[in-house]
Amino acid sequence: MTDDRIELTTEQIMLIRQGAERLRHEFEGTFNLETIERYMLDSQELLHSKAKFTQWLPLLIERLTRDRLRAMERLELGADAKPAVLFLCVHNAGRSQMGAGWLRQLAGDRVDVFSGGTDPGIALNSAAVAAMSEVGIDIAAELPQPWTDEIARAVDVIVSMGCGDACPIYPGKRYEDWDLPSPSGQPIEVVREIRDDVRNRVEALIASLGLDVAAADGQQ
Repeated sequence: MTDDRIELTTEQIMLIRQGAERLRHEFEGTFNLETIERYMLDSQELLHSKAKFTQWLPLLIERLTRDRLRAMERLELGADAKPAVLFLCVHNAGRSQMGAGWLRQLAGDRVDVFSGGTDPGIALNSAAVAAMSEVGIDIAAELPQPWTDEIARAVDVIVSMGCGDACPIYPGKRYEDWDLPSPSGQPIEVVREIRDDVRNRVEALIASLGLDVAAADGQQ
């Protein structure tokens, strides 16, 4: 069996080490450097199997590890009564990123927000980025990433958007299946309709969590 893993450059190794230091400061008092490095290595192995992640690998490793540590923090220390939602689609490039963007905008820090894909893409859908930008939500810096076991276990609600049987099933979770068309290959007019549909569903989700959507004031 051949080892076809991606060889990291010296610069990438340095960037990954810098990412570990940032995470050490961010999670100081919760996770030590050894634990953080272990999760980073595991995230690296997970992402190594996806050759399309090569360009942004150090950043993806850091971001995925951060989300996994956030999830573990919830699992080990409790959620502090704050609900958590995971948005899932196939490529984590359009619908799930829109959902996460809307929830962060409309609920602020009252909800822990995660997103992921069953088969993550290379980059976000440009039309989705443009449509969200029109309503003042910047998702351009986001990157597609996979979901992991600890993230799925840590959240209260899993919202799936077109990933079907590939979405995780965990006992005791609340599931919502949002039947939304993919923005891939669609003109901006159609993507705007998807964007607005996602917003309406997110507002209903927020209300179902017992929160208001006052942060929505001023949004189109």
